[in-house]
Amino acid sequence: MSLEIKVPVLPESVSDATIATWHKKPGDAVKRDENLVDLETDKVVLEVPAPADGILKSISAETGATVTSGELLGVIEEGAAAAAPAAEAKTTEAPKADKKAAKAEAKAPAKGVEELSPAGRRLATEENIDPSKVAGTGRDGRVTKEDLVQHAKAPAASKAAVAPTPGSRPEERVPMTRMRAKIAERLMHSKNSIAMLTSFNEVNLAEVAKMRKQLGERFEKAHGIKLGYMSFFVKAAAEALKRYPVVNASVDGNDVIYHGYQDISIAVSTDRGLVTPVLRDAQDMSFADIEKAIVNYAKKAREGGLSLDDLQGGTFTITNGGTFGSLFSTPIVNPPQSAILGMHTIKERAIVENGQVVAAPMMYIAISYDHRIIDGKDAVLFLVDIKNQLENPHAMLLGI
Repeated sequence: MSLEIKVPVLPESVSDATIATWHKKPGDAVKRDENLVDLETDKVVLEVPAPADGILKSISAETGATVTSGELLGVIEEGAAAAAPAAEAKTTEAPKADKKAAKAEAKAPAKGVEELSPAGRRLATEENIDPSKVAGTGRDGRVTKEDLVQHAKAPAASKAAVAPTPGSRPEERVPMTRMRAKIAERLMHSKNSIAMLTSFNEVNLAEVAKMRKQLGERFEKAHGIKLGYMSFFVKAAAEALKRYPVVNASVDGNDVIYHGYQDISIAVSTDRGLVTPVLRDAQDMSFADIEKAIVNYAKKAREGGLSLDDLQGGTFTITNGGTFGSLFSTPIVNPPQSAILGMHTIKERAIVENGQVVAAPMMYIAISYDHRIIDGKDAVLFLVDIKNQLENPHAMLLGI
């Protein structure tokens, strides 16, 4: 029985996808739920699993093709019986010794593959790619799954490693991934369509640090997760958004949409680019719920497991450049949202407190906002609200 492999239903915000990599060739045996092909969208890479055991009979859309929801990708001939003849044919094609050697070579991971993500390791092994010959675009030059996908798609001549010679100035031209191109498009749209302004303040995190030290161990024992700084910022933002709803609003043509909930996007850096998974109804989440959700999103992002649903929506964004040591920055608003809160690195600095110069863990914070609907007064007061809550976390916990 023949089964059609089709593009899964894409969300409304995603019109099409690009075939990044086929992991099987016509005639290959496949197992149910085994990943057959990667589809790259503007936000995530989707895996299309085999619907049943059998043989990949044909491929209807090749690597690099653009496809839409429900479009035919290929056909599987269902049944283990279909796989048997193919396996027998392969057995008679080569001596046993050669077969064993080929099998061992196929299973052996490529050099450096252990440094890749699980999805990257699988792709490198299946495509027999040596990561040491792939130009890495991830942090610290790390080879990402997307790098491997692009390498597999590139012509053979362009895959050869360029050996630098004395005095040479090597260059490499690599096309943008769909995700990187979409990020560029959205950033330019934000720059060109929003009257963006940024305000700054600083916050003394001594009380938050003290609370983490006093209650962190008990919190971890009770909830199985560490108490971080991000949950304090998320809670503070959710409360401040209730008091300044225009900061949580968005523009739709000549209308302003006020959202009666706080879906807070958290910026997460991945090897493929920045993504913003959403904490839905953050106003109702506990500190433990927030910390668990953030850790889960970070893990899924590293392994390429974020779904489109994880990234859809969001009424406000928090980004933490301090993770990488940023002291000061002007974050860019993520449309259709109207504001974004920027966190930065914590530095012990001298401040005046009750007439005395003392050292305190200080952080600069920033809010970039759409000045078309948010007045400077509301943005500044919102940032001051965040500051006051974080400098008085016990009051924050009481909602006052």
